[in-house]
Amino acid sequence: MKRLLLFLLLMLTLPAAAMAEDVYTLLDPNGDPLTFYAGECEPGDEYISSDNQHYRVKTVNHDDHTAAVEHIGQVELPDVSWLEVVDNATPVSASKHLIAIYCTHSDESYIEGDGKQSDEERGGIYDIADEFAARLEDCGATVVVSDQTHLPHDSGAYRRSRSTAVELLKQQPRAVFDLHRDGIPDPDEYAVTIGGKKMSKVRLLVGKSNQNKEANLDFAKHIKAVGDKLYPGLIKDIYMGKGTYNQDLAPRCILLEFGTHTLSKERVMNSTGPMADVAFRALFGGITGSAGASDVRGSSSAGEKPAAESNEGSGAVWWIVGALVLGIFLFGILSTGSLKGGSEKWKRSFSEMTGGLIGKRNRRE
Repeated sequence: MKRLLLFLLLMLTLPAAAMAEDVYTLLDPNGDPLTFYAGECEPGDEYISSDNQHYRVKTVNHDDHTAAVEHIGQVELPDVSWLEVVDNATPVSASKHLIAIYCTHSDESYIEGDGKQSDEERGGIYDIADEFAARLEDCGATVVVSDQTHLPHDSGAYRRSRSTAVELLKQQPRAVFDLHRDGIPDPDEYAVTIGGKKMSKVRLLVGKSNQNKEANLDFAKHIKAVGDKLYPGLIKDIYMGKGTYNQDLAPRCILLEFGTHTLSKERVMNSTGPMADVAFRALFGGITGSAGASDVRGSSSAGEKPAAESNEGSGAVWWIVGALVLGIFLFGILSTGSLKGGSEKWKRSFSEMTGGLIGKRNRRE
């Protein structure tokens, strides 16, 4: 209740412009505020909290902008224990580490840093995109950032940004990130300190109305698993809302909310480095050689295990070969009735199998 009162106070004291976007309060089964969502909630929306609890929106009250949720259970994130040994992997070339970035809501800015929360020419979100791209390149990625704007910030923004996403996908990136900043009034929702440095949390959004929902959700879970391991507190949560966010175009398209308009831009900038590290490792960590070359539309999933683990398959092949050789030898002994005869028969059989490269050739040939 105390948290809800604080939120209502903020809503009353902020300028009217800050309330342009509806902010819904998600209420847990006890009726207490669970989180906030800048956008219109609808029944069926899903939410994965910072502590990996899974919720689903049951009912929505549009009059007071609240949404009651039910608790589904604990989410099991992917195993990322390979992070402990991934530094020994051989890196692949940067040209195969292609990542694309664009900004659907081109006006989004930060009051502390940009002087306003919305810039109808070019929002401060593009500065975040450029910094995020630079940090990804520091990790070893090749990044293409679209400067295309999609103004105004209305219901048609995603339709306009779709053409941008399509153009980016022609370059076959491994992943596409649509960068935003949230519209939640309370800066404490995103404020975090990691390693003694003030930063911003990052929320992951997945559109539930597209055929790639499961693939994109798996990707989001993988990012969260890596983030929780490397930078606890960096990944705020995962929200699955209505619409597609253009994520129907490919299976590794994620919307990233870098902070909110009431959080300082400096804090958000500070989070781009850790987030780049997380995104890069989630996509390429542990992959060696040409295994990292799959593009965003490929079948390989983010965060594959080290290619060295594929040796398990070759090991099985050698066991089969060994068993075959032993079987032929035993058959030779049984059919001839002696060890010497069995040995001679094995040599002739193995010679025939290998085209005479190994074993004793039959003299009649």
